[in-house]
Amino acid sequence: MERINTSNAPAAIGPYSQAINSGAGLIFVSGQLPINPATGAFPEGGIQAQTRQSLINAKAILEAAGLGMAHVVKTTVFLADMGDFAAMNEIYAQFFSEPYPARSAVAVKTLPKGALVEIECIAAL
Repeated sequence: MERINTSNAPAAIGPYSQAINSGAGLIFVSGQLPINPATGAFPEGGIQAQTRQSLINAKAILEAAGLGMAHVVKTTVFLADMGDFAAMNEIYAQFFSEPYPARSAVAVKTLPKGALVEIECIAAL
């Protein structure tokens, strides 16, 4: 396994890596909170701004591995409120094109730091 790390995305806030190259052709990107790495804060603008920032963070980590969003084969979206699904989906669709990655979207009781969304992904080399 190889650790992937970039200062262009928020540092891990616990005992985990931003991403791991499995050595078997897959990159596993940890769940990305909508933290702006330059400010350490969530963007203003609700679920859409937070979705955009989470995906920008994931993209920065993938770029550190020499990949892009087109390499993503699976995402998991964690929402604090499933009522935000449609608004999240509008922004999500701006980051991917066909064939879209497989995806799961689940509502959770709470997310770290009170985030509205967290997004993780798996990319193929």
